[in-house]
Amino acid sequence: MKRTAKRAISLTLTLAMILALVICGSASASAAGKVSITIFNSKNEIQEHLEEAAEEYGKANGVDIEVYYSQDTVSAHLSTRYAAKDPYTINMVDAKDVYSLGAIYGYDMTGEDWVSDTDYAISVDGKVVGFPVCVEARGILYNADAIETTLGEEFDPESIKTLDDFKAFLDRMVAGGMELPTAILKPDWSLAAHYLQHVYEEHTDVDAFIQDLYDGKVDLMQDAKFNALMDTFDVLKEYNYFKAAPISAEDALVHQVLSEGVDAFQFGGCWEWNDIIDYDYTGNIGLMPIPQNLEDEFTGKMVVFGSKYFYVDNSESTTDEQRAVAVDFLNWFALSDEAKTLVSDTCAMISPFKSNDVPCANDIGVSVKKYADAGLTISSYDYDPDDHYSKLGMEMQRYLADQCTREQLAEAIQNYWANVTPVQH
Repeated sequence: MKRTAKRAISLTLTLAMILALVICGSASASAAGKVSITIFNSKNEIQEHLEEAAEEYGKANGVDIEVYYSQDTVSAHLSTRYAAKDPYTINMVDAKDVYSLGAIYGYDMTGEDWVSDTDYAISVDGKVVGFPVCVEARGILYNADAIETTLGEEFDPESIKTLDDFKAFLDRMVAGGMELPTAILKPDWSLAAHYLQHVYEEHTDVDAFIQDLYDGKVDLMQDAKFNALMDTFDVLKEYNYFKAAPISAEDALVHQVLSEGVDAFQFGGCWEWNDIIDYDYTGNIGLMPIPQNLEDEFTGKMVVFGSKYFYVDNSESTTDEQRAVAVDFLNWFALSDEAKTLVSDTCAMISPFKSNDVPCANDIGVSVKKYADAGLTISSYDYDPDDHYSKLGMEMQRYLADQCTREQLAEAIQNYWANVTPVQH
């Protein structure tokens, strides 16, 4: 081979190596021209908006992002993907999944800019792996306009502090012409993962109470909190707009009657905002604590929590380039002006990030912020076994339909906990 030919080949190889280094050094490029990442979304109501956000970010940064949604149990769905060595790059999970899946597969984001801007990041073994998507709260939803139309006076939710207050108020609503002023969502996740969850969360030492449940030491019929919350549930049942067929009422109809002021109260949370405004919304939907006759340190407070978390996959199935894009996307999601508007206004979610001062377009969020700012909050418990809400949700549905007694419900709850493996955290 001639020397000139060798030099030409050498120059070509050198240029190719430089080009390869440039491509590999960029978080927005790959051998195919672009890095492609995937996002698993477990919050159905924002699927369309998340797809739009991924497209906007992707175009601006020269990357391809696909957003997927599944109704399967989050942990089971993601475990299947890991078994197939085909994980998503970014995974939206519940807090408890961060401590299980995230502990194994989560990428350390300790030094990222967004971490110092929130109080809701989740750390595992000293590493920040859980990125909070939003803040949510649970309690009694109320339609202030419907109440004021019925009673002819302004509604002050703080006037209802006890269950006796609440029942007297419902009687006034009935006398004013609203025959059945409450409603109850029937899904297992609402009844068990949300309402029943308060029984655990409103104990001073939640971990100790749960451990006693695991050990079979709890007699719920002698537990003051269980009985106080079930007393409230009974009142919700008594005035339930759908009491004739409580486990046949579709979620959409439950949201519609509250939205349009046909009834006035429903247990739920701020995530229901997008469902409520689908109808002829009267305005002024708020959230208040669950009234109980048991007065304790939790009286007048609501459960406020980081809801849904992203973690970035750190398995060998995800490349460094993909992780770099994923981390950059999360910084954008938390800190960019576009994403702040997306979260607070477009998606109407309560941002967990302090720098996000975009007003929340969710009326319910106004109530939550009021309680959060006043420190009137209860921490959530995130370590239920994966089948908790499906199995105990079924038992709660039976109770809602008067197919079992409170004693039988209590026994079913106790038997469940005594026969599952404790969740380590």
